Amino acid sequence: MKSKIKFGLLPRIIVAIIVGIGVGYVSPLWGARICATFNNIFGQLLGFLIPLIILGFVTPAIGDIGRSAGKMLVATALLAYSATLFAGFLSYFTGTTIFPSLITSEPTVSAIENEASAITPYFDMAIPAMMPVMTALVLSFMMGLGIAFLPDGHVLRSGANEFRTIVAKTINVAIIPLLPFYIFCIFVNMTVDGKVAVILSTFLKIIIIIFILHVFILVLQFCIASIFARRNPFKMLLTMMPAYFTALGTQSSAATIPVTLRQAIKMGVSEDVAGFVVPLCATIHMSGSTLKIVACALAILIMQGEPYDIGLFSQFIAMLGVTIIAAPGIPGGAIMASLGLLTSILGFTEAQNALMIALYIAMDSFGTACNVTGDGALAAIIDRFFGKEVAK
Repeated sequence: MKSKIKFGLLPRIIVAIIVGIGVGYVSPLWGARICATFNNIFGQLLGFLIPLIILGFVTPAIGDIGRSAGKMLVATALLAYSATLFAGFLSYFTGTTIFPSLITSEPTVSAIENEASAITPYFDMAIPAMMPVMTALVLSFMMGLGIAFLPDGHVLRSGANEFRTIVAKTINVAIIPLLPFYIFCIFVNMTVDGKVAVILSTFLKIIIIIFILHVFILVLQFCIASIFARRNPFKMLLTMMPAYFTALGTQSSAATIPVTLRQAIKMGVSEDVAGFVVPLCATIHMSGSTLKIVACALAILIMQGEPYDIGLFSQFIAMLGVTIIAAPGIPGGAIMASLGLLTSILGFTEAQNALMIALYIAMDSFGTACNVTGDGALAAIIDRFFGKEVAK
């Protein structure tokens, strides 16, 4: 009897990316619009499910953890914010050292603003979410802590566990199987639209520096996590790679939660800790996004000869780490949430904001991938301190 070769999620995602780029070079406009239509429907479904995923996983996780939930929440939030701040300052100091020698001319802002218009779907199908992401988080905390502290909360606990099962089943049946095709369509449209090529040709050197910083951040995070988890950091990082490549396509930390959660558990993190930390960090841990926003903003200021002193950027980074928590679980959500800070603190004009959006979106997937992969490292650290309490 011949054994079946299992074609896992990671190779399917890699194939989807490669084939998507290849097809994008030869695809007619109607083919790209079909992909855009599917992405619109699938994206609406993801948007509808994201608050339910948070509610479904965080609530029973807090309820199961019990009285340690409060301590775990504080520890996770402080760890995530510290990691985000470190990434922001690493990006700033690296950029001030390297960017001036790389940036020799100012790009034409109008060339970016007048990019080809986005490929439109044939029709839209609105599937509005039942609640915003932050509302789902707050409700999850309230319900979970209520279940944990109520002496007779068996009915609510059972209902939360059953709801988690329903959400998990929906993910496994309707979301995971379609993710590769969703990612394929994203890369087809990115290639057909031609936006990325214009921006990458101008900022290639800066993008390479940012990518190297992303790799450095991930290696550092997993080396630190390995000290607490007592495992090989590179094996841990390799285990999280399906989440990394999924995020490359979805460009959303929240949309990648199912894969991140699964890989964190495979890495050895207890299910209850992973179920609490991963959905929470998908919203509050933004190392990759912060690194990228700071680097892009710094590059634009340097190009246009404007001040970029440490005091200015310290305020910007500290506020950014809090502000982008409110970013919706959609591609480009972090940059949209940070536009107010770019204007109020760094003094960005509309043209600079347009350039910032274009540059950020071109690299959005890599920052998101750094965010979600790092969530696994943070989960491993938290598991070292709270895993035994949860198991009791």
